[in-house]
Amino acid sequence: MHFLLLCILSSTAIFVTFKTINHLQIPAFPVIVINYLAATLLGFLIYRGDANLASIPGSPWLPISMIIGIMFILMFFLVAFSTKKAGISVTTVASKMSVIFPIAFSLLIDPGDQISMLKAVAVVAALGGVVLTVYKPNEAHPERSVIFIPLLLFVGMGLVDSLVKLAQQHYVSENETALFSAILFLNAFISGVIAAIFYRKHRREFLKAKVWGWGLLLGSVNFGSIYFLVRALHYSSPAGKNMDSSVIFGANNISIVALSVLIGLLVFREKLKLVNWIGVMLSAMALLLFTLV
Repeated sequence: MHFLLLCILSSTAIFVTFKTINHLQIPAFPVIVINYLAATLLGFLIYRGDANLASIPGSPWLPISMIIGIMFILMFFLVAFSTKKAGISVTTVASKMSVIFPIAFSLLIDPGDQISMLKAVAVVAALGGVVLTVYKPNEAHPERSVIFIPLLLFVGMGLVDSLVKLAQQHYVSENETALFSAILFLNAFISGVIAAIFYRKHRREFLKAKVWGWGLLLGSVNFGSIYFLVRALHYSSPAGKNMDSSVIFGANNISIVALSVLIGLLVFREKLKLVNWIGVMLSAMALLLFTLV
C-alpha cells in the first residue's frame, strides 16, 4: 500500500509542477527533456542490483522500455496538440479515461486478478468521477473533425500503462525496477533530444538555469511515479500481498485526479461547478470501493 501512496503523491507532484511552470510561463518542452535526463540519472543512482551496462542489451524488457520511452515524447506532443484543437477538458478526460486499458489488460494477463461486481462498480464510479470532476461546462465542444486527436491520446496513454504492466508481469524482476525505470527514461531522453533537433522552438531555453531547476525537480517526481507504480504492481497478485493490479491502476488514477483538483482549488484558486463537486464525491466513493475490493 505504501508504494501505491508514494506513486499517487509523485504523480500529483507532476501535476503541481506543470501547473507552476505554466503559471511562471516557462516553456514545457525543454523542462520535459531535462526531466527525462534527471529521472535516468536517479534510476542509475538508486539501483543496487548486479547487472552492468553491458548486460542491458540482452534484457528481455529492453524493447518494451524503448517503446514506452518513445511514446512518452509522442504523448507530450499529442497532449499539447489535443489541448489546442479539442480543448483542455476533452484532453484531460481522454488521458484519464485511458486507465480502462491497463485495468482490462491486468484482468487478462494477471491470473490472480479477477473481476467482481464490487470491482466493476468501483471502476464505473471511478470513470464517471473522472469525467464529472474535470468537466468544464462553459468550454466549447470540439469539432467532429478533430475528435480523433483525443481518441488517439486515449489509446496511446492506455497503451503506455498497459506496457508497464506487461513488463512488470513478465520481464522485470523486483530488484530490476530502478534499472528498468532508468533505461525507460533514458530512451525518453534520447527521443526528446532527437525531437529538440527538429523542434527548434524554445531551444534557447535549454541554457537557462531555471529550466534546468524545474527539469530536475520534475524528473525526480516523474521517476517516482513509474518506479513506485512498478513496485506496487509487484506487490499485487498473484503474490497476494496487496491489491490486485486492476485495483492499483484504478485507485491510482482516481486519487491523482481528486488530489489534483483539491490542490487546484486550494493553491491555484480554481473554481469548481456543481457537476465537478458531484464528480469529486463520486471519485471518493470509487476510492472507498477500491479499498473494499
